[in-house]
Amino acid sequence: MIMKNIAIFASGSGSNMQAIAEYFRGHSTLHVDCVLSNNPRAFVLERAKILNIASFTFTRAEFNQSGMVRDILIKRKIEFIVLAGFMWLVPAYLIELFPRRIVNIHPALLPAYGGKGMYGSFVHEAVIENKEEESGITIHYVNEQYDEGNIIFQAKCPVQASDTPETLAERIHQLEHKYYPEIIEKILLQSL
Repeated sequence: MIMKNIAIFASGSGSNMQAIAEYFRGHSTLHVDCVLSNNPRAFVLERAKILNIASFTFTRAEFNQSGMVRDILIKRKIEFIVLAGFMWLVPAYLIELFPRRIVNIHPALLPAYGGKGMYGSFVHEAVIENKEEESGITIHYVNEQYDEGNIIFQAKCPVQASDTPETLAERIHQLEHKYYPEIIEKILLQSL
């Protein structure tokens, strides 16, 4: 059986990257090959080192214009890209190179609370401020707009009257860590 290599793009602490990497450790056909980050100080790079996963960093110019990122992905025979807390818009050349093979996770029930500037605590603050009764996660394909790709999966959780952005984020993280690896596996196994 041929191994399918996954690249994870992340900008922050990397808890989703770690959950995904641990889920696929020892998998017969799916392998987290590398982590790419636009933030050289991101804790995700430390997590990658601890997990013995190759990592690469890049600037905005290297991401958008130089071909450096594309070359890394081709050289490492990457078949699927996972965005896990990655904050930049994916350029058209990558979407063309990986059609329907780039997924993202968003900490809200899209299409609500999506778009530029809607990430992390900003999402949770808005959900609480608007007195929503539920929130959740959305896993979706990536296109050239923030959070507008076709929805693959959603999971919900209640928003409680006593919630702060931090307590809501904790419940959202639990959903992310449970479902994101499972959905990635399902998509990839269907394409084998």
